[in-house]
Amino acid sequence: MSYRSEPVHTHGKLPKTAVVLVNLGTPDAPTTSAVRRYLKQFLSDPRVVEIPRAIWWWILHLVILPFRSGQSAKKYDSIWSDEGSPLKVHTEKQARLLSGYLGERGHKVRVVYAMRYGNPSLPSILRQLKEEGCDRILILPAYPQYSGTTTASIFDAVFAHYRSERNVPELRFIKHYHDHEAYIEALRKSVLAHWELNGRPEKLLMSFHGVPKRTLLLGDPYHCECHKTARLLAQALGLTPEQYLVTFQSRFGKAEWLQPYTAPTVQALAREGVRKLDVICPGFTSDCLETLEEIAMEVRHDFLQAGGTDFNYIPCLNEDDGWIRAMAEVAELHMIGWPTLMTPALKEELEEQAQITREAAARLGASQ
Repeated sequence: MSYRSEPVHTHGKLPKTAVVLVNLGTPDAPTTSAVRRYLKQFLSDPRVVEIPRAIWWWILHLVILPFRSGQSAKKYDSIWSDEGSPLKVHTEKQARLLSGYLGERGHKVRVVYAMRYGNPSLPSILRQLKEEGCDRILILPAYPQYSGTTTASIFDAVFAHYRSERNVPELRFIKHYHDHEAYIEALRKSVLAHWELNGRPEKLLMSFHGVPKRTLLLGDPYHCECHKTARLLAQALGLTPEQYLVTFQSRFGKAEWLQPYTAPTVQALAREGVRKLDVICPGFTSDCLETLEEIAMEVRHDFLQAGGTDFNYIPCLNEDDGWIRAMAEVAELHMIGWPTLMTPALKEELEEQAQITREAAARLGASQ
């Protein structure tokens, strides 16, 4: 087996620490060709679709990609901003704010973002960090709730990348933070801020991304973690069981997925007499196609058509200060033991290293 070339080694250079915030991904543009490339990569992942490869290849290439790409491109176009894909814009800003927040707390770390599918790709970011001398890397998925279809897929990509590396950095992975106090608190404050401006609804619906029901039966903890997040958030808001619901959205294909489904549920609520409904998507930390188009547009239409009169979508945490603080706390917890804090001893060591580098450069210049 051949390995990728390593950067030129510099003796005495201190290793660096990096935090990689990894989100699902997005097409490069709201066009049929760009969406097709994205869907091909996404739906070719065996973690996402567990149908036997030989069968799935024909379905994907002869049915889904030719017909779904154009339809999805129109949906992406409806939410695309001047800055680009909302998911990418929010994730990039989150990484920048997280870097600043960790820096204010005394940590000397490099914070970057990557996408599991699309750009910037996870392998390209890991290669970049290798070039920068990062020898300790913390992988922070943008998914609070663990699922084999999302978090484990990120882990797969990281392991696959380093199979071709001779010098593998020290790696740490964050599996989940669905019940982390700061994450729940950020959600609570975002809901209360929305209610302060718009008033309280008759029901609060918490919609999570769906996965096939068989994943639950085979041992995936995603369903349980979604319900725990919902329960903790409801308790923090002082809601009774009758005042909130948990549903699952984005069903794909004919197989049974986790229930209850979001769209039919909001229609039933409207027919039962619920007139004011708020929907929040706690499993998404950045607004994206599934929140801005599916929930804020399609599900809203379903609710109003069924007789509801007041539908409000509560935005994702995005660049909320409480959410950035929560990410920082989660990252700090998983960096324990790494020399990231700028202690006097570390500062002195860095200054000594800088002086050695300057002297070496001066000697090189003199010899020339």
